Amino acid sequence: MKKEEIFEYVQKQYGTVPEYLWSKLPDSAVLRHKDGKWYAVIMTVEKSKLGLEGKEPVDIMDVKCDPDMTNMIIQTYGFLPGYHMNKQHWITILLDGSVSEAKILDFLDMSYDLIDGAGRKENK
Repeated sequence: MKKEEIFEYVQKQYGTVPEYLWSKLPDSAVLRHKDGKWYAVIMTVEKSKLGLEGKEPVDIMDVKCDPDMTNMIIQTYGFLPGYHMNKQHWITILLDGSVSEAKILDFLDMSYDLIDGAGRKENK
């Protein structure tokens, strides 16, 4: 799944528009929940920075994940500990075709829901 397809999906599903916050990383975008918290970060990084073989760039998506699931999920090819994020609460998904579109969207939805749930708990 390509990042443009993810951007289309979140626009339709949540009304989210990608935000490009870093001038030095023009390909990196943040997806914010309606309460302002991030639920995904999409960026292009060198494979070696992820602990993978090679120096070529790869698109990735960081999403929030249930901490009880994180260790199990990162054992699956295409999933890694959260790049530049809290590794207990975030995972990185490779957007290179190794993870199915359905799984990518499931994890994106889960991340959105986790942020939504966190907001509800704090407001009670």
